Amino acid sequence: MSNAEAARDDDQTPARARINYFNYFTEVEDAFIRRRGKHLLLSPMDWALIESWKEMGVPLHVALRGIERAFDSHASRPRKRSVKSLMYCQEEVEAQFAEWLETQRGANTAATEAGEDDKGGATAVDEGRSLPFPRAVIAAHLAESHGALRRALEERKGSAGEEEVCEALSRAATRLEELASDFERAARPDAEQLESSLEDLESLLDRALRSSLPADALEDFRAEAAEQLRPYRTRMERATYEQTLDNLTAKALREAARVPRLSLFYL
Repeated sequence: MSNAEAARDDDQTPARARINYFNYFTEVEDAFIRRRGKHLLLSPMDWALIESWKEMGVPLHVALRGIERAFDSHASRPRKRSVKSLMYCQEEVEAQFAEWLETQRGANTAATEAGEDDKGGATAVDEGRSLPFPRAVIAAHLAESHGALRRALEERKGSAGEEEVCEALSRAATRLEELASDFERAARPDAEQLESSLEDLESLLDRALRSSLPADALEDFRAEAAEQLRPYRTRMERATYEQTLDNLTAKALREAARVPRLSLFYL
């Protein structure tokens, strides 16, 4: 049975209940164009593929993770031909969707088993066994981060020059809400996949913060970060230094904008 048929036939799949995306098509297009490295208009076949994912009930964060992993795989084995169509990502997106469906079906099984356990039957699934932190702690972190993103958005609404950051905050908040809902429903939530999606959201916000600043203002942030690293520069390899400098600059930008860290690493 195909993923699409499974999604249609499984009436218990929570994803079928609602799909409230900021803009499913634009988000997918943005991720594809960004990873490809140059602007390329999507073909009618690409748009039809996105439509099929949406109709199948592929959550936005799952589609985006599939695209990222497909390009990561392509980059790990450099080849002369570049990716020209979203069709290149289809197999990975649908593989990610199949994995996601299993976590959601597991949630229904867990609910059933929990109900039986109340009647003296089967024992409920240990749903947080593989998580690096207690499930309630992660859920609270996602809720607090969502609230912080919404507050940051409200502070900037209507301010001149903040349109790009506001759009990124809105997109991030919407996608984080979906992630939190998935995490709450899943019987066996995958911390690695959650962390990957959170890192994607952080990258989205970092790009918006950088591009919204004039070049001289961004250079000031970078210079301040370089000053912090000055005592250690001679002991660092160039690649390590540049990466650390970028990380410190991004940290300063987020703190100035009061944008929260989303990664589970900061729990």
